[in-house]
Order: sequence, then C-alpha cells, then structure tokens
Amino acid sequence: MIVCAITGHRRLGRDFSERDAEIRLMQLVGMGVDVFLCGMAMGFDMLCCEILLRLREKYPIKIVAVIPCKNQSEKFPESEKRRYENLKLACDRQEILHEKYVEGCMFERNRKMVDECDLVFAYLKEARGGTKYTVDYAKKKGKPIVFL
Repeated sequence: MIVCAITGHRRLGRDFSERDAEIRLMQLVGMGVDVFLCGMAMGFDMLCCEILLRLREKYPIKIVAVIPCKNQSEKFPESEKRRYENLKLACDRQEILHEKYVEGCMFERNRKMVDECDLVFAYLKEARGGTKYTVDYAKKKGKPIVFL
C-alpha cells in the first residue's frame, strides 16, 4: 500500500490545468499509489477528488476524505456545499477529526495527512497559507513531494 496526501490552494491560478492534474494523478497510480488522502477543501482538493473518483472506475484505488471538522463546508457557497457532500459520500472512507470547528483543526488535518502518507501531491504557487505550511511540514518529515 502506497499512500499519497493531496494539498493545494483553494484558488486555482490561470496557469492551472485540470488535464495536467489528471495526468499527474494517473502517473502516481502507475507508480503504485493506491490510497489518496484528500482534505476536502474547495479548489485543488475537491478537483483532485473528482479526478480520483473517475480514475477509481478503472483502477483499484481508495480515496479517504480527511475532514477537519463535521461542519467543514458550513461557509462554502451553496453549489460547493452540494459538490462537497456528494464527493464526501463517494469517498471510500471518511475520517472526521472534530465534531465542530476548533482553532487549528485545518493544520491538524494537514499534519495528519502528511504523517500518514508516503508522498505528497501538491499544487503550491504561493509562499504562504495552508498549502505552504503542509509542504514545509512534509519536507521537515522527509516526505517526497510531487509538484503540479
């Protein structure tokens, strides 16, 4: 079993390509990655989850929704809430860290994913925020990082 954690920005840049993300994820599956940990944030996380659900139709992979708090989607726009709920239910497993939001739970989720993975798939374009924190933590832990 090879486990990959997914981390990326909520806002996808103009240079972002869903096709490139799909190709990278297919490459990871080809390298033997068979479990993906998804933090279920808007943007990169949810897009990767959608791609992985399509790939799961062809490949024996598992998708784990690592959810920082039960009410994670509370402040999402309505359309994103529906998308989130559908994706969450389609995952093979859900790991919910807290009943409701507590300060630091997003970072806790990110550390948990890095601690439990063999490598990290990252979309990092900004030198700040949760994705930067997660990539820095992965480097500190000696985890290989595949950048998009």
